[in-house]
Amino acid sequence: MKRFVDRELETKTLEREYAKKGASLVIVYGRRRVGKTTLLNEFAKDKRTIYYLATQESEGINRNLFREKAAEFAQNEVLMNAVVDRWDTIFKAIVTADGEEKIVVILDEFQYLGRTNPAFPSVFQRIWDEILKERNVMVILCGSLISMMVSQTLSYQSPLYGRRTAQIRLKQIPFPYYQDFFDGLSFREQVERYAVTGGVPKYIESFADQEDIYTGIEENILALSGYLYEEPYFLLQQEVSELGSYFSVLRAIAFGNTKMADLSSAIGVRATDLTRTLKTLIDLDLVEREVPVTEKEPEKSKKGLYHIKDNYIRFWFTFIYPNQSDIERGNTEYVMEKIRKSFVRNHVAFVYEDICRELLAADQEIPYHFSRIGRYWDKHTEIDVVALNEEEKVILFGECKYWSNPVDVDIFYALVEKSKRVAWFLNDRKEIFMLFSISGYTQRLLQLARERRDLILR
Repeated sequence: MKRFVDRELETKTLEREYAKKGASLVIVYGRRRVGKTTLLNEFAKDKRTIYYLATQESEGINRNLFREKAAEFAQNEVLMNAVVDRWDTIFKAIVTADGEEKIVVILDEFQYLGRTNPAFPSVFQRIWDEILKERNVMVILCGSLISMMVSQTLSYQSPLYGRRTAQIRLKQIPFPYYQDFFDGLSFREQVERYAVTGGVPKYIESFADQEDIYTGIEENILALSGYLYEEPYFLLQQEVSELGSYFSVLRAIAFGNTKMADLSSAIGVRATDLTRTLKTLIDLDLVEREVPVTEKEPEKSKKGLYHIKDNYIRFWFTFIYPNQSDIERGNTEYVMEKIRKSFVRNHVAFVYEDICRELLAADQEIPYHFSRIGRYWDKHTEIDVVALNEEEKVILFGECKYWSNPVDVDIFYALVEKSKRVAWFLNDRKEIFMLFSISGYTQRLLQLARERRDLILR
């Protein structure tokens, strides 16, 4: 399995900042296990770098550990044996170390320094202004607690606001790159694994050597000693207070309560009281609010639905959280049987729709650029994929079928009928129809696609 996949844009950003004359201050943040440290290690492997991973211990302990790293880096015996009570002294020793090559300083899990000393962002602001910004140095502040990284480094209230030269929010690796992790996996196997791991490299690595998806689930997720079993707790407990409230919302969404009114009813909380919780989950990239892609003012739309965006979190709240009592009593075979019965129907099929939209966005063979790709629904119609090119008035309609049998022509004709109910430039548009099928197509449909230029099979 390859450990470093994709990340071209992020690597280009880091290399561009490194190539600048003078100082750079880059903020890198994103959820746990998404590959931030791997990215930074890959970037820094051929550079003059000092890397420090902050801990949740006291500021004094962190400062002393950083001093030792800095003394080793600068080959400064005085600093190695000194008692230092100011961060300034350490950074001065770093930037005055011998050598002409630009110095890269990486402070990983930066938010812990601000947690142990809330004034630390102000301390670092002074260090940047007085010691670093005129030097040939690149500083990278990296963190995995998104809310704290935003408040300490990016928000208007932060002392560091306006000083960063670049920022990277590292997200999960898109499905089109998933195949690059493995050799020999079929497309169906890739989809099934992605439905559980999403694009989180650490999760993907855990499933790399598993014979099939069900073995991977049993050994990696249902095992009480495995980190994935309690991962959602660790992912959220440092980001939010009242963990139970957030779990209630996520479980309700996983069980199909996607409208605000349904969520409110399922949890027994007023809709107005849910707004803040949902916003936090959206900010953490765990939940998304979706509206029909044709809505002109999405923020004002009353058709918004809430979905769990993170594949692993969606899987966990669908299959693990409701069955924790059985898992902890050792009834894993019973739980696995429940998963086997509904895994494809209740989980993979929906993830496959997301994958199809990702594949469309990355499709280079279609001669149109679609500025908006999403779904469409109203009271009577649902369409899995709708993409819009507003300049040329081109609309694409798509259906995604995760079936065991090949798709036949009836699915195409049904899609054509549904498309007539979408009012977007109804009598003045170019239409394209695209079908996605995990099990291929019948000969009749293949022949029809050869005859019709508006029909694409993927």
